Amino acid sequence: MTRFIGSSPRLGDSKWILLGIPMDFTVSRKSGSRFGPESIRAESHNLETYSPAQDQDLSEVPFYDLEDLSFPYGDVLRALDTVERVAKRLFARGRRVAGLGGEHLVSLPLIRAAASFWPDLRVVHFDAHADLRTSLRGGSLSHSSVMRHVAQSCLEQTHRLYQFGIRSGCAEEMEWGRRHTNLHLFDVLEPLKQSIKELESHPVYLSVDIDVVDPAAAPGTGTPEAGGISSRELLEAITCMRGLDLVGFDLVEVAPDLDVNNVTSALAAKCIRESLIQWR
Repeated sequence: MTRFIGSSPRLGDSKWILLGIPMDFTVSRKSGSRFGPESIRAESHNLETYSPAQDQDLSEVPFYDLEDLSFPYGDVLRALDTVERVAKRLFARGRRVAGLGGEHLVSLPLIRAAASFWPDLRVVHFDAHADLRTSLRGGSLSHSSVMRHVAQSCLEQTHRLYQFGIRSGCAEEMEWGRRHTNLHLFDVLEPLKQSIKELESHPVYLSVDIDVVDPAAAPGTGTPEAGGISSRELLEAITCMRGLDLVGFDLVEVAPDLDVNNVTSALAAKCIRESLIQWR
């Protein structure tokens, strides 16, 4: 398997560990995000390691791509347990974890593992969808309920979840979000800037669903939602978080079989590059 561009040849003293999580067992529209990690890595090799935005080079960042985890097909609980156990081992050794999805449900075990090491954790969530459902089509564990589980079972207080760019959800989700989380509809950058001071004294985990971007710019995702932000706003939002204590992040829901010219995978790869350089 091709590792992400610039990956160290061995684990060594790498601060960041990239972890591919090729799972899409619970998607509600079109599947294919299990192929996301492989496609993001491949597209990373069409990028320069140098970032003009930061005037720094990824080759100077010590990180290691651990490649993909392997799961028994269809066993959701066992897959999530595997992700959590691996993430906990990495956190226990002083590493910080960057997950490549995969469906958004893979964020749950990563955040659960992070919260076990940083009880004061705050979660920043970029997404088109609120993901606050209690169930979908009879199932309580899916990519549409991941942030409800995060808020209620990972964080000591639900308002430690900050949601940005949300433009889709049922009425119950929106009402629950307004009462229990920091829910920001439609926009990302401006409300994020207003939240930075609340976040800067706490450990932070960032979860990016690529469908926060308008499908005109990121069509390769299983649940496209019109009216999203631009790719430039997403990159600026990541830059806006510079200085925060980021202990982990993930980028999920890239589905290359649904893409056009791999532009969504290319955007995801650039977001990963910028994040690794920024939090080197």
